[in-house]
Amino acid sequence: MSSKLQFGFKKKLGCNTATYALHSVVDYYTSRGSMVNLCTLDVSKAFDKVNHHCSYLKLMKRKVPKCFFNLLINWYSKGVAFVHWNDVVLRMICTTCGVRQGGMLSPVFFATYVDDTTTLVTL
Repeated sequence: MSSKLQFGFKKKLGCNTATYALHSVVDYYTSRGSMVNLCTLDVSKAFDKVNHHCSYLKLMKRKVPKCFFNLLINWYSKGVAFVHWNDVVLRMICTTCGVRQGGMLSPVFFATYVDDTTTLVTL
């Protein structure tokens, strides 16, 4: 389970919910005379940057069942990418980061990875 402040990759939540929450917080503070400073983070390439080992540690902290944990390690430890150029395969590279685009578990895996970000922001 991720933070209730995280709106991505959850049923019936998304950008509209995040935008509404942001507007509500800004309206609350500005209506009481406070100044509000905002910082945004572009995570458009974040799926490609997820560190597998860091994700495993986060899952261990959440006490994910061992069988599921082992399945993920097995699944992600076998990831490879092929470098193609002019229809020629130049080499194969083992992938050590990123979640699988379009994978059913990828949004959950990613949400777990970035969940600490919302915690940091609220401090």
